[in-house]
Formats: sequence, structure tokens, C-alpha cells
Amino acid sequence: MWVKGCTNCVAKMDHHEVIGISGQGNDYQAVMEAKPKGSASLAAIVSAFVPTWTTGLIFVAIFIVVRRWYPNIYAPRTFIGTIPEKDRTPSASQSYFNWIHTMRKVPDKFILYHQSLDAYLYLRFLRTAIFICFVGCCITWPILIPVNATGGGSSTELDKIGIGNVKEKDRFYAHAIIAWVFLGFVMFTVARERLWLIGLRQAWILSKPVANRLSSRTVLFLCAPRDALEENNIHRYFGDGALRIWPAVKTEALQSLVSSRKSKIEQLEAAEMSLIRRANREGRKHAKQIHSQDEHLNYDVLPDSVKKSIRPKHKPNVSPLDEKVDSIEWLRDKIKEEEAKIEDARRTYEIGETNGSAAVFVEFKTCAEAQRACQQVASSNIFALGPRYTGVSPNEVIWNNLTIPPARRISKEGTALATVIATIVFWSIPSSIIGVVSNIGYLADNFEWLSFLKNLPDPVIGLLSGLVPPLATSWLSKMVPNIFRYIFKSSGSPTNTAAELKVQRWFYVFQVTQVFLVTAVFSGAAAVAPELMKRLRDPTSVPELLARQLPKASNFYLTYFIIQGTTSAADNLLNYSDLLEYLFYDHFFDKTPRQKFSRYTSMKGIAWGKLFPKFANFAIIAIAYSCIAPLVPGFAAIGLTLYYFSYRYNLLFVIQPKIDTKGQAYTLALQHLLTGVYIAELSLLGLFSLRRATGPSVVIAILFILTILYNTLMNKYLAPLEQFLPADLNTLTEREGESEPLLSSAEEGRAQTTSHIQRLGQRAHVPQTIAQHVLDPIARFFEPQVFASYQAMRDWLKDGDSYDNEEDVPEYTEEQLRKAYLNPALTSSTPLIWIARDSMRVSEKEISENEQCGLKATDQGAWLDEKGRLRLNVHNFGEVPIWKQDVTY
Repeated sequence: MWVKGCTNCVAKMDHHEVIGISGQGNDYQAVMEAKPKGSASLAAIVSAFVPTWTTGLIFVAIFIVVRRWYPNIYAPRTFIGTIPEKDRTPSASQSYFNWIHTMRKVPDKFILYHQSLDAYLYLRFLRTAIFICFVGCCITWPILIPVNATGGGSSTELDKIGIGNVKEKDRFYAHAIIAWVFLGFVMFTVARERLWLIGLRQAWILSKPVANRLSSRTVLFLCAPRDALEENNIHRYFGDGALRIWPAVKTEALQSLVSSRKSKIEQLEAAEMSLIRRANREGRKHAKQIHSQDEHLNYDVLPDSVKKSIRPKHKPNVSPLDEKVDSIEWLRDKIKEEEAKIEDARRTYEIGETNGSAAVFVEFKTCAEAQRACQQVASSNIFALGPRYTGVSPNEVIWNNLTIPPARRISKEGTALATVIATIVFWSIPSSIIGVVSNIGYLADNFEWLSFLKNLPDPVIGLLSGLVPPLATSWLSKMVPNIFRYIFKSSGSPTNTAAELKVQRWFYVFQVTQVFLVTAVFSGAAAVAPELMKRLRDPTSVPELLARQLPKASNFYLTYFIIQGTTSAADNLLNYSDLLEYLFYDHFFDKTPRQKFSRYTSMKGIAWGKLFPKFANFAIIAIAYSCIAPLVPGFAAIGLTLYYFSYRYNLLFVIQPKIDTKGQAYTLALQHLLTGVYIAELSLLGLFSLRRATGPSVVIAILFILTILYNTLMNKYLAPLEQFLPADLNTLTEREGESEPLLSSAEEGRAQTTSHIQRLGQRAHVPQTIAQHVLDPIARFFEPQVFASYQAMRDWLKDGDSYDNEEDVPEYTEEQLRKAYLNPALTSSTPLIWIARDSMRVSEKEISENEQCGLKATDQGAWLDEKGRLRLNVHNFGEVPIWKQDVTY
């Protein structure tokens, strides 16, 4: 509706009046004032708010009801056996509202200790973004809203408190000064968080449970030369601290055989379960025919003709001339054949000439030795033994990507980069269409075939212009991370973590360009597109016309934050897609014990490369509009707060992260926030310049130059500490002595227990209560060199939980160490055949026949009930034959 109002003014203006925009400032201001009465921006926002808030409440109500029925979907972290008992979220009961009590009592720090560093940092990032938006409201609202509202323009409703309502140029000094204050605060907050994260990562990685993990002491080297794969050359290439190597070379044929064997095992289980179900169905029919109540009927009582008819059959080839074969016997034979081929391939396996298409995992004595090896130059060959990665867990390795030759790797990475950029550019087309749809009121006035929209009620038009575009933008953006992830995994990323970090970098670019800039430009410019065509002969007036329209796009993001914060956050709680998927597959497709167990225990993961950029863009939009449309940070804060609570629930009760970036995702997200600062400064500079406000323009230009200098220096000095552990800290921890804080050489261990602000409070005799609740938080925020040092963060980690204890240090058997970083194709055994026990004792017969063929099988922990439904023992995973406790590498 706001769009309809603002665009009607342009459509109804005389052509000669528009041409006059490029003249004097008074003519420009005349255009600024040429707005219709009753701008309906508030109507569009209310139209978006009412249905989304209603939908959100309905989602939450349904969640509260169904949460008790499906605990494996809504609260698996409280009970499921795949989570160690010490890491489960405490929950007294499964009552309707007990989860609220748990969320209130359990702190965010619990997630750090019992889940992952990234999970905790994700919640901290949301809190940081909320804090920035809240402080932005506190700074801008008291000053800029009154200045804009009394600016002398003709805007109405919400547009009245935007910068477009300011007529007097001297008033722009207020915007320039507030920009210095707020944007300076944002830059300080980002720097402070980066320093805090450096201290936390150092304390976390060097804590006993993490530092003694095998992954913390292991480095992955790509493009390894042939000699580096030999055990007797380990010290020549990797130094005296190296203990063990695991070469990784091409094994495509073997991997294909192992994958095929696994697939056929699953097919055999499905065929045998089909036989068991059919036999029990026929057994129940037979019992009715002979009027028998004997519950001990077995397979032998069935007639031979029935036994033959119920056995599953299939054609081994697609040719219609082929006869059907007995599926169970055929699969057993094929599995044995592939077993023999796998054993032959393993027996003859040897490392030949690699030509750089190999990789090597190297274990070192300590975490410090691994860090040194990761930082040193190990070969004079510019392509050899690089890139390198530390902290890599075996389950995140993409094995096929380890053996790509250097030239081909560079080529694939270049192709991936070009593809991603093309995808971002291509996405401008649907994003632009969405921007046009948001101006549907103008389109109805100017396109005859859309004139019927004029007859729709105002709330409906407000709904179409205020609700549909943000929903479409959200849906489109959901597809992009999956596309990027596929591209990077296919282009040579050696680990899932490396691919996810690339997804984060480029999805951030997508979010800023498509969800923010392109949508904002087209939302503000589509209404004046006909005028732009008329102005080709006078290009100097185009920027002025755009400068008047672009601030209007802020209303689009007010509705965008409403939709995201209500419906999407509530959808995170209800998670109906996962629930429906579980019910659908459990009822129609999961027919074997393995399938049902995997479905029941499969916990939802979380994609850092998708979520960090999305909410970084929330903050970027809020920062960029903070001095142009002060309402935007407020709406962003509300939306982010609702998201924070929904993700906090999921991380406490539902989610099990599959990827661990060890804080790197948070570092990238903090750096991305500065994009909002740059956009805010450039926008203000452009607006001031168009209004010929020289003084404010100079003020913002100085701030822009200082921002570039700040960003350059911060990256120069902090980037090495964010990527590696410093050598002096490694040495100190090796000696198990007290380490001095890294970030301030003046500090010495615990000697300096108070900060400068705290000492000033002591000298001023500030009461203890005020000092504790006021001065201490201020000191912790403004003095990160004290409270974010390695020693301080080490103490913070130990405070509140039994962490960094000897009992948490992982221990490994020699067999686990030998196989840890070998390609699973070289070590995996034939999976156990798992079928369900039944009253007809068909499973016993099938187990016996499998074992006669040399295939291990069992019916433990699964059975068919009296109605033929498959049941599992999900309460005692010790009885589940295929379950093993994961090893923390």
C-alpha cells in the first residue's frame, strides 16, 4: 500500500515537472514534497503482521500439543541413546510446558560444554546482533525520529520518521553525528567480539579434552609427493614431532565395490523382511482356516506351494526375456562375490606413482606440534603438501576429493567460483520480479491487464504488496545454500567443513546483493521505471530520483522482519517438515529394522553456511538503515529475538551439529557485519551529496576513510591469531605452566584481577552492588584485553561446569588409531544382516541360511507384533546389534 501511494505521485506528476528535478535544489525539494495524502505504509505492515502473527501462534500451539507425542522429533537430546548421558539436556518430564522451565534454567554455556563450540557461538552471534540493533534504537530513536518527523517534508505515517521527510539541510548534521556514534559502536563491538573469540578459541583448543583429541594432533596435507607417503620419510617431511601417517590415494574401484556391497545388504534385508511379513500373513490365514488358537505355528506348517509363492523374486536385468530369480538367494550370491572382489583388491592394494594426486594425514605428538607443522613450509615444490588442514575429524572427510591433482584442483575451484558468481547474477532476475510485485499498486495503475487489482479491497492490495514479496524472497533464498554446497563439494573441497565455510562466504554475498541490495533497488525503482526511460536525455537527474525512492524500500524490510520473526521462527519450533517426513517414511518406506532405527535416531543437523549469512544480513540491513529509517533496527531486533529463542530450543532439545568449524564461522560472520557499516556510510554520503549538504558529507567521508583503515588494520593483526595458535602459547601449555594472556603483554596470569574501570570504581568507593551489576559488565565489554585474554577465557571455561578434567580426555585403542584416517573402503567389514524376530520363526530359518553362506545375521532387538507391525527396542540401545558408540576423534 505504501508503494501504491508513493508511486501514484510519480504517475500523476506532469512530465515537465519531473524534468525540472535536475534543476535547482528548490525544484528537487518540490519533488520530495510531491507525495499523495495518506501514505499507507502502516496498512501494509499491519496486513503482513496480522496473518503472520496468527500463523505463528497456531504453529506454537500445535508444537506444544504434538511435542509430547513425538519426542524423537522434538526432544531427542533429552533421552536418545546416541547422545552420551552426560551430554543430554536435563528434562524432568515430557509435560506440555516443562521445556519452558528447562530453557529458563539451563544457560547457553551448557551448549558449549555438551554440544559444540559453533553451536554456542551461533547463539552468541544472534545475541550480538540483537544487542547491536537494540543499542541502535537507543541511539537513533531519541534524536533522529524527532528530527525526521519535524523535518518539514510532506511524508505521512511511517514515512514521516524517515530521512526522506527532512527538508532543511542543516538537520543532516544530526544524522552524520549519530552515524559516527552508532557505526563507531558497531565497529568496536565487532573488534571486541573478534578479540573475545580469539581468547576463547585458544582456551578451548588447548583445553585437555580438545587438545588430546586425535583430530587436534593431526594435520591433513593435500597434494602429497610420493615420498611423503612412506613411513620411513615421516621425519624428513614433517619433523621429529610426527608419530604416524595415513596415506590417502585413489581407490575408486574399491569404494564402488564397498558401496555396492552395502546396498545389496540393505536389499537383502528388505527381501527377507518381505518374506517374513508374507509368511506371517499366510500363517494367520492358515490358523483361521483350521480354527487353531496355537500361537506357536511356524513356517513349516505352510504348504510348499505357499512357501514358494511368497518368496520375493525379481529380474536381475532389465531385459524382458530374462526370467525372474529368487531375490534372497541371488543377493546372497552377489554379496559373496563382491566380498571376494573386495578382499582381492585390498590384498593387492599398494601405493603407486601419484603425480601429486594423493594426500596424507599426519599425527603429531602434541597439539602444539601439529600447529607448528600446519604453519611451516614443508616442501620447496610450490604445489606440494598444500593446502593443509588441522582439526579434521574422519567423518567429515570427502575422500574422493583428496586425490585430485593440483592443476585439476585449481581448475575445478575456478570453475566453481565462476558458477557461483553466475548463479548470484542469474538470481537477480527472480529477485527483481519480486521487487516489481511489491509495487503492485503502481503496476495496476499503469498496465491495463492488471487494472482489475484496483477493485480489490485495500487490505488485499496491502497483503499482496506487503506479505507476498517477503515470503517469495525467503523461499527463493532457501534454495541457494544447497546449490552452493553441491558446487563446492563437487569442485574439490577436502572436507565438509571447508565446503561449508565456502558456502558461508558466498551465501553472504548472495544475501547482501539479492535479498538486500537488488530487492531494495527494484522495490524502490520499479515504480519510476517509465520515468527513467524518459530521463535518458538527462542522466544527471536519475540519481536524484533514485535517492528519493530508495529510502522507501525500508518498509519492505519491516514486513520482511515481521514474517521472518513470527512465522519462520515458529516454524523452527513446529518443524512440521521433519515430522511429516518421519511419519511418511516410517509408514510407507521404512520396512527393515535398519531403516526404522536409522530414521528414529537420525537427529537434525544445522547448516552454519546457511544460517550465519542469513542473520548477518538481518544485522547488515538494520545497520545500513539505522540513520535512514530508524524503525528498521527495532523490527530487526524483534525478529532476531524470536529466532534466538527458537534456535535455543532446537540446540538444547533437537539439533546435533554434524560440522564443527571451531569458531571460524563466527569469525566470518563478524567480519560480514562491517558490510552494513560501509553501506550505511555510502548511502548517507550519496544522500547528503544529492541534497548539497556539504558539511554532513565531509563528516561521513572522514568516517568512511577511518572505517577502511580500521578494517585493514584489524584484519592484518587479528587474522593470523584467528587462523592459528601462537607458538609462545603452545610452548607454555606444553610445559603445563601458567600462560600469560596473549592479548595484553602487560598482564601476567592472575596477577591483574581487576580492570582499569574496576579500579576506578574502587577508588571512587562505588558500592559493591553497583560495582557488580553496573561497572563489571561495562568493564567486561570495554576492556577485552583483560576479560578476553587466554587466561581469562581459560578460567571462564572452567567456571560453572566440570570441564577440562582428566576424565574427559579421550583414549584410543591401537586398532582405532590404525584405522582412524584410512579410507573406510580399506577397513570396513561386511555389515551385519539385521532382520526382525517373528512368531512363525522365519527369521531363525533365514539367519541359519545366511550363516551357512558365510553372512552374519541376527534378529536381536527387533520383532513383529501380533498385527505384523515392526517394533524396535529403542529404550536400550545395547540390544541394537548395529549400534556402536561413536568415537570422538
